Amino acid sequence: MLIDTHCHLQFSAYDKDRDAVINTCNKKRIFLNIVGTQKTTSRLAVELAEKHENMYASIGTHPIHLFPTRVDEEETSFVSREEGFDEEYYEELVKSKKVIGIGETGLDLYHMPKDKSIEEVLEKQKKVFLDHINFAQKHGLPLVIHCREAHSEMIQLLQANGHKLQANKGVIHCFTGNWEQAQKYLDLGLYLGFTGVVTFPPKKTDPKPQLDLEEVLEKIPLDRILVETDSPYLAPQVCRGKRCEPYMVEEVIKKLADIKGKNVEETEKIVFGNALSLFTRIDN
Repeated sequence: MLIDTHCHLQFSAYDKDRDAVINTCNKKRIFLNIVGTQKTTSRLAVELAEKHENMYASIGTHPIHLFPTRVDEEETSFVSREEGFDEEYYEELVKSKKVIGIGETGLDLYHMPKDKSIEEVLEKQKKVFLDHINFAQKHGLPLVIHCREAHSEMIQLLQANGHKLQANKGVIHCFTGNWEQAQKYLDLGLYLGFTGVVTFPPKKTDPKPQLDLEEVLEKIPLDRILVETDSPYLAPQVCRGKRCEPYMVEEVIKKLADIKGKNVEETEKIVFGNALSLFTRIDN
């Protein structure tokens, strides 16, 4: 049994064929955690999860939505809509039994608003992230943590608030850092989530980041790994150029099995169990 612990099936990228994508997931018996990034996408995640047996949702505010910010990626281009963490709004959403996590929330120093300083951006991101931590603690739910080009700041913040992570913990979504950073997150009791990025070949111009990631995969205990797609983004290497879909989590499993010297079926079972251990509201 498979689980994509981080996807955005509610995004407009699937508006024309969402039912077909869902049918594929059902045929392959793939559970989904549909992750919100702001109020509207969080509500849509919950509404979609409530319609399907093997779907669940996480709710929260992504750091790129704290300021109007230009986002240019391989798969998309848009200006984010500014909003904060509306706790009253999320209090209504969290009443759903299908809500299993709080996030996507965290720190992002990659997508920066042009008219703001790093200090101003970080100050607001940290405040809102702490609001999410407190909200997660209040409801006994794990955090779905986004961190891009801000690992030192994130680790420092989490270490200062580690006492609030003990009961519910969380996952560092789409981890692409090095082993030193990974160890610090693991010491905090967090899981690391890996996407199709793990299947990418090292860049000839700068192979170190991919080699660092492979070192993490070699050293991390299997019981601290989650697999995800971040679909519609980050399609695995064999699917590059295509829109990413949740079923492509199979490629992440294959890569993990290869690196860990396990068979695919055993690896699937272990990482599915990891997801159940973290997201305790999942009913399998």
